[in-house]
Amino acid sequence: MGCLTTHVLDTANGCPASNIRVELYNLDNGRSLLNQSVTNADGRLDKPLLEDETFIKGRYELVFHAGDYFSALGLQLPDPPFVEDVALRFGISDADQHYHVPLLVSPWSYSTYRGS
Repeated sequence: MGCLTTHVLDTANGCPASNIRVELYNLDNGRSLLNQSVTNADGRLDKPLLEDETFIKGRYELVFHAGDYFSALGLQLPDPPFVEDVALRFGISDADQHYHVPLLVSPWSYSTYRGS
């Protein structure tokens, strides 16, 4: 069986982004919270967001609380920040594969891709 993982890289400072709150929602029947966690010192979560019987086909949303992370670093950000909560919507079509959804983020931009 597959699983869903993520990690966050701070591209402004060239390092993993630790202590970012990450929430996972299922979007198939409304919007329901499935999991929430915080990135570790390596910018990763300590365990997959979905795995085993919880890893199923469907539409999902990851929300990364990047604005809180950059504020905690003491950066002077505009009010409101340009990048605050980053919401990424994606689909899982094959429950036998590993889906890795990384976030590369700065106070001014972000990007993602399906990693391995």
